[in-house]
Amino acid sequence: MAGVAGNQPLYICRNCKNPIALRSDLLSKAFIIGAKCSFSKIPFFRGKKGKSGPAYMFSHAMNIIAGQKEDRKLITGAYSVADIYCCNCGEILGWKYLRAYEMQQKSKEGKFIIETAKIAKEY
Repeated sequence: MAGVAGNQPLYICRNCKNPIALRSDLLSKAFIIGAKCSFSKIPFFRGKKGKSGPAYMFSHAMNIIAGQKEDRKLITGAYSVADIYCCNCGEILGWKYLRAYEMQQKSKEGKFIIETAKIAKEY
């Protein structure tokens, strides 16, 4: 697990309290995960499905495991993404944008979308 230097506000896994992202890496609170988003079918994580609802975009995340790369058609276009999981408890947290196929969405590449229901703020 990656440690956090100093007393920086951060987001932790709601399930196991593992640090996931720094507050300073939060880019947007304006994301919604649609009910039709499919998540990876990695055997170890089978049954740990994400839900629909609000999500945050982060520039960086820590203490995560990335699943297999897959192409998805999302509301704003087509992307290559990888689901992300807490490295401690295996909870699915959201996904990482690996590649955007539309030029106007290229700014999302390398960013992390994390469900708000899966994280908690810690000070």
